[in-house]
Amino acid sequence: MSTEIAAERLLSAADGADPEQAARLLFQAFVALSRTADSHHLLTLVSRAQRVHDRSGTAATELIYRTLAGTAATRARRPDGPDHLDRAVRIFDENDFGADPVLVECALTAVMTLMRPEQARRFAPLVDTLDLDPVDRARLLALIGVGDAWAGNLVRGQAELREAARLAALCDSLDVQAEATSWLAKCDALRGDLESAAANLDQARESAARVGSAWVAHHLPECTAMLAFARGDLDAWAGLLELVVATDTGVTAGLQHEHRWELATHHAQAGRPEVAAGLLAGVDDPPRGWPGGAALPAWRAWILDLDSPVTSATLAASLDELTRPVEQLLAARLAWLLGAHHGRAGRRGESARLLERACAGYARTGAAGLLALVLDDLRRLGGSRTAAAAAVVPAPAGRESTLDLVASWARSTGEPALTGAETRVAAAIADGLSNREAAGQLFVSVKTIEFHLGNIFRKLGVRNRTELAARRARTG
Repeated sequence: MSTEIAAERLLSAADGADPEQAARLLFQAFVALSRTADSHHLLTLVSRAQRVHDRSGTAATELIYRTLAGTAATRARRPDGPDHLDRAVRIFDENDFGADPVLVECALTAVMTLMRPEQARRFAPLVDTLDLDPVDRARLLALIGVGDAWAGNLVRGQAELREAARLAALCDSLDVQAEATSWLAKCDALRGDLESAAANLDQARESAARVGSAWVAHHLPECTAMLAFARGDLDAWAGLLELVVATDTGVTAGLQHEHRWELATHHAQAGRPEVAAGLLAGVDDPPRGWPGGAALPAWRAWILDLDSPVTSATLAASLDELTRPVEQLLAARLAWLLGAHHGRAGRRGESARLLERACAGYARTGAAGLLALVLDDLRRLGGSRTAAAAAVVPAPAGRESTLDLVASWARSTGEPALTGAETRVAAAIADGLSNREAAGQLFVSVKTIEFHLGNIFRKLGVRNRTELAARRARTG
């Protein structure tokens, strides 16, 4: 049954129900439509919910009404959304509603729409104790999972999103499956599970198309952009960012400023300052309380004058103000951007300090995919070396390291060059490590090792790890 038909039946049932039951049916219709309908369609449910609450006047019906009003208003870019949602959270906290699945979902929806993902975790124990249908559990688990990931716990968020996607697939709930797998794809990319990210993106696209999900279709380009970035395909990433910025993707997660600032940085560093300035012109900084709001003005100033010691120092100082869980990934990214820029300018000390800070941030959040890319910059810097950065022990004087040797194979034979990630994997496997041992040493998943090995074998013209080791021996 399509979500629109399911919602119509719920709305029809609400017409003849008492106020308490009518409010619940309206919320269920809202949930059914939230992944397929646009924001203006959802606003039509709000007036009905308000009339139901006016007839009832109970805390439960007000919680439902405030959640619907706040979520619909936020998606429609109306300014009254946060006030409704704050009120909804207060009502939940002031009443004993933890055993009511509908009211738990209302409060969870409110905190996520308010961009307070770190608060989603407090609902997990409640969800564990509720008697829920698989599709309801999948939907709530997906919200908690994306909250954990968004708040900087990618390991836990990834596991919860996988379970949500599995449950949704079991009960053939395509809308929930599309949403969970789209979020999971981005989480996988951040974690370095690139093959899994690509598969989940394909699944999300297919599920969204089969159910007609406008909500999922809107944020799929953002997920695709993250996968391109994690793969090191900066041309595709920049092109996708152009689409993301043009369509204002990431609004509900508060990322629309980050996407625009990222694209402006890309153009500024590529020698197109006028394009960067055009992207930022006429766009106000977000409020200071916005996720990342404390650093975004400093980031803007640096984009507009990359080589100024003043803007660089101000941006570096602003990193200390990004202290909320939701700001951890941004703090690591800004440290990386600034550290890499210092490295290109020959300022090795500042570069090493900031790149190590980025590594620590990505390690803390579980973003192994991005950590691997920062380690490439650290290795190129040739100065600060961490245990994670060194895939092998440096060779004795006068001899190449295994890492350098493997990197030279493709260059010496005219074959396609290995990427930085492929070079590290090739070095580890050529030294005799198993896939699992290599994954542990390089802080990625076994699936990622397998994915890179397929590319390495193809590029170097070898069929297995034995031939890879023999190839290294011949080259040496």
